Amino acid sequence: MDDLLASAIAAARLARGIHLYYQEKGFAVDTKTGPTDLVTQADREAEAAVKAFLLERYPDHAFLGEEGGQDHEAAYRWIVDPLDGTVNFAHRFPFFAVSIGLEVRGRLELGVVLDSTRDELFWAVRGRGAYLNGRPLRVSATDRLIGSLLATGFPYDVSKDRENLVYFERALEHGLTVRRPGAAALDLCYVAAGRLDGFWEVKLKPWDVAAAVVIVEEAGGRVTGLAGEPYALGNRYIVASNGRIHAEMIEALFTEASG
Repeated sequence: MDDLLASAIAAARLARGIHLYYQEKGFAVDTKTGPTDLVTQADREAEAAVKAFLLERYPDHAFLGEEGGQDHEAAYRWIVDPLDGTVNFAHRFPFFAVSIGLEVRGRLELGVVLDSTRDELFWAVRGRGAYLNGRPLRVSATDRLIGSLLATGFPYDVSKDRENLVYFERALEHGLTVRRPGAAALDLCYVAAGRLDGFWEVKLKPWDVAAAVVIVEEAGGRVTGLAGEPYALGNRYIVASNGRIHAEMIEALFTEASG
């Protein structure tokens, strides 16, 4: 995995360079599914650069990117969000990143997330731990839901998909502190780093989470679906935590809300 990890990190740095270039130069903003679902030159160029870089080195690998979809099937599949937090980026709110995950025969094995503004490099390889700029990562020791710090996110058009508002309201009713930074890959990495104790969201795509799931798990955290089942790419729900508050979090936010 050493060569694969080095390549993923190098590709992430290429994407970061594109992010920073356009933050300085300025950029055009377009929309995809609706007026709040934004895409920029930086999204498209970063994905093209990452794809070209990785497939030049591994031409037999598959590539799934947010902007271009998947090219073909293969045992090794790169899963890439070239700019996680596009709305933040478009408004120059400094919380966005590039996310590069590697799936091997259906199992997530490697993840790299690079915070473009802070130059914080989160990475993990299955069985080898998680790291931030070379330092080992560990989830928080918080063991009670009350007093924990959680994060979540919402779809681009909440008026059409209000499900997560139920869970968010339930969190507030329990007196929980919740943040909504707007970049799921970084939210998950913050769980891995102990900066957040838990995170949940609805309807995330594989490129939003593939890299960070490995990072959370290798930092000692837990990632599941809504009922506590093992998380799988494509699951409608994702719940991540330090593991200590996981069952309590599911009970408080989802069991009661659905009941």
